[in-house]
Amino acid sequence: MTTHLVCLDMDRVLVDHLSTWQFVYDKLGISNDESFELYNQGLLNEWDWIKLDLALIKSAPGGNITDERLRGLMEGMPMMKGWRTLIQHLLDHDVHVAIVSGGLQKTARDIAASFPSVAPWRRRWGGIDRHTAQQQSGGFDSKLHVFTNGWLMEPGDGSAPAGIGDFGRYQVQMNGKGAIVKMLQRRLDVEKSNTASVGDSMGDVGMFGESGCAVLFNPWDDRPREYAHHVIEEKDLLIVLNLICERFGLPKP
Repeated sequence: MTTHLVCLDMDRVLVDHLSTWQFVYDKLGISNDESFELYNQGLLNEWDWIKLDLALIKSAPGGNITDERLRGLMEGMPMMKGWRTLIQHLLDHDVHVAIVSGGLQKTARDIAASFPSVAPWRRRWGGIDRHTAQQQSGGFDSKLHVFTNGWLMEPGDGSAPAGIGDFGRYQVQMNGKGAIVKMLQRRLDVEKSNTASVGDSMGDVGMFGESGCAVLFNPWDDRPREYAHHVIEEKDLLIVLNLICERFGLPKP
């Protein structure tokens, strides 16, 4: 039986918003324009960019940015049309599904927890956290593989709500997504020709290069077009699903 893998970016692909980070900034009434500009000028690397953005979040008006409050701020994230059907249909036909994104881990884990496996939660490479499993998937693991960035909780004694750390979670490099795809292929025994990736920007070109079916969806700009096999402008993931099913010889929904 042929094994397939589909790797999905999150912001502007599974999530119908500029970014999960921006969603939080909007909720807090803050802007990361300064650090974004420094990064674009090459004056800031990604690791320092995350640290600056977490410092910005922690200094937001009102203060008291705990792990619990930050999770709460991300409730109501707008999702892309067809996201659930896309993932469920692929899983129903034994396709491995991974989220590979520089976005915030809370939303990626929420998505993953919507597709629980029959195995109890355990700590694993590409898994969800215990808190999400306990709160959202009945203590079960997810069928998805998740790789994202975001924040880390400060260690505490449990007597007060956990704060967020200064250094953050840095799992996905902007131009390093291809390395994650290659590791998944090795671990899951999937050929490049049986791998599809879906992204919206130059940050996804690494994934495209390791995929037999590279889909540029809801493109941020024109630069990634030459690296993609297919371009879908309409914000409907059912179109992506039909394309992948046709490419891999799977039944269409």
